[in-house]
Amino acid sequence: MAKQSDDRSGAPAKKPWYREYSEALIVAVILALIIRTFVVQAFKIPSGSMEDTLLIGDHLLVSKFIYGVQFPWSDDRYLALRHPERGDVIVFEFPEDKDKSYFERRDFIKRVIGVPGDTVEVRNKQVFVNGELYTIPQEVHKEESVVSAQYGPRDFMAPVTVPPGNYFVMGDNRDRSYDSRFWGFVAEPKIKGQAFIKYWSWDSEDFSVRWNRIGRPIH
Repeated sequence: MAKQSDDRSGAPAKKPWYREYSEALIVAVILALIIRTFVVQAFKIPSGSMEDTLLIGDHLLVSKFIYGVQFPWSDDRYLALRHPERGDVIVFEFPEDKDKSYFERRDFIKRVIGVPGDTVEVRNKQVFVNGELYTIPQEVHKEESVVSAQYGPRDFMAPVTVPPGNYFVMGDNRDRSYDSRFWGFVAEPKIKGQAFIKYWSWDSEDFSVRWNRIGRPIH
């Protein structure tokens, strides 16, 4: 059966302009939500705990699918390419916010130091994984002072073993990072993805763009 038309030429009826725009907008919003939930999401760095790898004002993209597709209402993951590995820079839901409402929960970004089964220890600012010294080029120490174990685990932390399905994370700015040394492990379902590239960087102190950081991969 031929489609009805609104004129004598036989051409199909044309949608009103406002309907075409509204349909295009709805499709665009749905696609954006799908991409943000399952593919890639943008984040902004608000603190200096990952300096000098990430600076305050860096904007980055996070791969949401590398560790597996996850629906917002479930802890299960599907089609994972791999599990988080030591050295990955990850974004995750702050564990101490678990009892807060969805809109109050904060996202943190740190580097994976210990994977399930690893034993992590800190001695005089130095990190040991499974009894061996673990150093990376990205770590920095911006304070010369050493904090005794009796005042906190920043520079001295007794050995802890990472439980199954959990990860031990630390900031690259070791002396100024609030991380697993203080509040424990990150459960894998709370990991949102792996940070992989800086797409924008703004220096709020100098009111200038850090052009040399844009487009740089995150290692």
